[in-house]
Amino acid sequence: MIKTQPYTYKDTMIIGLMMFALFLGAGNLIFPPLLGQEAGTSVWSAVAGFLVTGVGLPILAIIAIAKSGGDLQQISGRVGKIFGLIFPFIVYLAIGPLFGIPRTGSVAFEIGILPYLDEGMTTFPLFIFTITFLGISYWLSLNPSKLVPRIGKVLTPILVITLLTLTVAGIVSPIGFALDPINEYMNVAFFTGFQEGYFTMDAIGALVFGTIVITRMKERGLSDRKRLIHHSVQVALIAGVGLVFVYISLAYLGSTSVSILGYQENGGLALTSISRSLLGSTGLVLLSLIITIACLTTAVGLISAFGEYISKTIPSIPYVVSTGCVALFSLIMANMGLTQLIQFSLPILIIIYPIAIVLIILTLLDTFFHGRKEVYAGAVFGTAIISISDGLIAGGVMTEDKINFLSFFPFTEQGLAWILPAILGAAIGFIYSGIFQPAPSKKIN
Repeated sequence: MIKTQPYTYKDTMIIGLMMFALFLGAGNLIFPPLLGQEAGTSVWSAVAGFLVTGVGLPILAIIAIAKSGGDLQQISGRVGKIFGLIFPFIVYLAIGPLFGIPRTGSVAFEIGILPYLDEGMTTFPLFIFTITFLGISYWLSLNPSKLVPRIGKVLTPILVITLLTLTVAGIVSPIGFALDPINEYMNVAFFTGFQEGYFTMDAIGALVFGTIVITRMKERGLSDRKRLIHHSVQVALIAGVGLVFVYISLAYLGSTSVSILGYQENGGLALTSISRSLLGSTGLVLLSLIITIACLTTAVGLISAFGEYISKTIPSIPYVVSTGCVALFSLIMANMGLTQLIQFSLPILIIIYPIAIVLIILTLLDTFFHGRKEVYAGAVFGTAIISISDGLIAGGVMTEDKINFLSFFPFTEQGLAWILPAILGAAIGFIYSGIFQPAPSKKIN
């Protein structure tokens, strides 16, 4: 139902808080503490790189979605009709029932519940927890128009207050002090943090959540394209400020914990140890609350987004059915275990993430090359050659010595070998379109 009252800045603030909560999943809470531990005295340089990809790219993605009309298919369709159908489906699957949604349940269990269980008690408690967790997520997603009051007004403040409590405790009474950086952070702290920001998956998630933002704005009476873009920028910045606070705080807590707690195997263990050290048993309860709420809000957003995507793509399937199927399939995947989920999804993410980044950048620069399809197609093709190769290597299908051409591209060690092929592909597409199609291609809006 369309809201009759005029759209106000209060609406922007509420939607911005909702966006922040949707972004802030378990991965966003796990990676910064581990980054802080390993970066040590170079933590601020590493965090700067992390913020570029963990915050900057999602903000640009939201703006790109608003500029394109509020739809991932609109952006993907600029490459070609077939790509416009396949790529969104792969993205929704990857951050939806194949990995994104199941990970919320698995991580919430392993960090929020498992520490309180006896060793060896996993399988049945995991099933009971995930069926409850995803059942609640499904119920909250049944009425997507209520996502704003439920998440923006209720869940987000709880999340922020809990995180703030933990952060203030760490600043007032630091656990220890930062040590020298280790591993890749010793030499290239910024670029290592830059690459770590990929694993939040927020740039891809923003292409999905951006659709939710535009839809909620339209439901609240905002229809003018320029105003949609203007308020989308504000929403993105509100969410971005929240993420910056979270990442800097958790990275700081991680960096000051190593001298006392030692290096932890993963970010989840680091965050658990930090919480216990700062606030004792209360800290563990707070951590459980943070993780559960963060995972819940992300799961609700992803289930809702996937359901709306299916309903729009295949109108004959009711929203309640599509979201139910997504939740059920996610339940099955969540009980595979977190390690298996990560191994399964990593090659897919490595393949699609660079392509998503290129699409975001091209959408923002669309007016400079008049929206020519050839530019989109060339850039995506050049990017895909590298990202698919990287994905095959990550999946163990191929080895680096079998795909040795990757070493010829700059930034290969930083995982950015796709940048030059993307630029070359875009340039070739622009030149080709200028020779064989002097008039600009018709844009898809």
